[in-house]
Amino acid sequence: MSVDTTLHSDERSLNCKRSTYMDWDEYFMAVAFLVSKRSKDPVTRVGACIVDNENRIVGVGYNGMPRGCSDDIFPWKKKSGNKLDEKKLYVCHAEINAILNKNSNKLKNCRMYVGLFPCNECAKVIIQSGLKKIIYMSDKYNFKIKTIAAKRMFDAANVKYIRYIPKNNKIVIDFSEINHIPNTINLDSALVETSCDKQNRNDNDCDESTLSLKNDKSSTNAEKIDDANEEQNLTEMKSLMK
Repeated sequence: MSVDTTLHSDERSLNCKRSTYMDWDEYFMAVAFLVSKRSKDPVTRVGACIVDNENRIVGVGYNGMPRGCSDDIFPWKKKSGNKLDEKKLYVCHAEINAILNKNSNKLKNCRMYVGLFPCNECAKVIIQSGLKKIIYMSDKYNFKIKTIAAKRMFDAANVKYIRYIPKNNKIVIDFSEINHIPNTINLDSALVETSCDKQNRNDNDCDESTLSLKNDKSSTNAEKIDDANEEQNLTEMKSLMK
C-alpha cells in the first residue's frame, strides 16, 4: 500500500480541515528517510532526525564521510583485502551526525527517529547525549554483536527503543502540487445558488404575507358591508311597523 500526499480538487474540501495529513511519527520518520537521500553510500543510506518534547526538529544527519575527508577520495568498499580501504573505518553514522548537527544546547529527553537500529558505537553517543527514546524502522542486523551490545547498553541506561510500523509503504512528494489551483467554480456556484434560493424564499414569504394581508383586508371590508346592510334592513322593518 502507498499513499500520495498530493491533493487534487476532487479530494479537498475548501470548507473544513483536511483529514489526510501525516501524524507526527510518520512525519519525523519521513524526514529521516528524506535526509538519507543525501548519503553517498552505495549500499546503505541511513538518515536520523532528533525531536524535542514540543515536536520540534533539533537535529538531522545521514551517514557520510567526516568534514574535510573527500567522499571522492576515501573508500566506499565494505570489504577489501586492505583493511584501510574499508569504509567502516571512516564513515560517520547518521545518528552521530544528527547529534553533532543539533541546534539545541541539550538533547536531554529528546527522541530520535532513524531508519536502521543504531550500532554499539552510536548507542554510546546516544546515551551520553541524553536521548531517551529511539524510534527505528529496520532491525535487519539484530543478529550482529554490535546490535546486541547496543540493546544491552540501552536497556541498562533506560533508553527506550521502539520499532516504527509504517501506515503506508510510500509517501510521494510532488513538487508540482504547489502550482495546483483549486477549482472553486462549483463552490462559487453553490454559494450563489444558495443565496438566490434564500432570496427567493424571502420574496415568496413577502408575497404570501402581502396576499394574506390583502385577504384579511378584503374579509374585513366584506364584514363591514354585511353589517351595514343588516342595519339598514332593520331600520326599514321598524319604519314599516309604525
